[in-house]
Amino acid sequence: MIVFEYIAEVLFYALVCLTFTGGIVAVRAKMLMHAVLGLAATLFGVAGLYFHLGSPFMAMMQILIYVGAVCIIIVIGVMLGNTPDQLAAKNMTGRNLPLALLACLTAFIALFVATISRTEFTAATEKVGDMSIEFVGENLLLQYCLAFELISVVLLTAILGAIILARGGREGKTS
Repeated sequence: MIVFEYIAEVLFYALVCLTFTGGIVAVRAKMLMHAVLGLAATLFGVAGLYFHLGSPFMAMMQILIYVGAVCIIIVIGVMLGNTPDQLAAKNMTGRNLPLALLACLTAFIALFVATISRTEFTAATEKVGDMSIEFVGENLLLQYCLAFELISVVLLTAILGAIILARGGREGKTS
């Protein structure tokens, strides 16, 4: 049994490393496709953590909703993103890098002190009780149906708006 605990701990740390590495790649990438791949790696890592923590339903929803949404981001990003020539022409410099790092560090410390250090963590099953697929499905279809549908409409509107803006932007440049 000790071997399985060791494997589970190694798997947990591997998923954490995948999540953080993907996040760093997503934030530091100069090309849109690299940023999207970093985001997808991060979201797969989070899905793996959900599965590791005993919630396969949440892991599958993470993959279906968020990693599936990455495909939409790729389509919109290809339409709206800069070409490598445009990126080279901008020649971004890091003049504000120390100030940005200080702001990030300050925000991280404030969030850590305000939330994580004062929170008592308990298992999800102790808080809610029944987290079966039937329970979650019934709540999504009965109690939270309106919110679920409104989120879908907002997402559809955002996608259609991005497509309309992308088409208008390209037609305007060629005219």
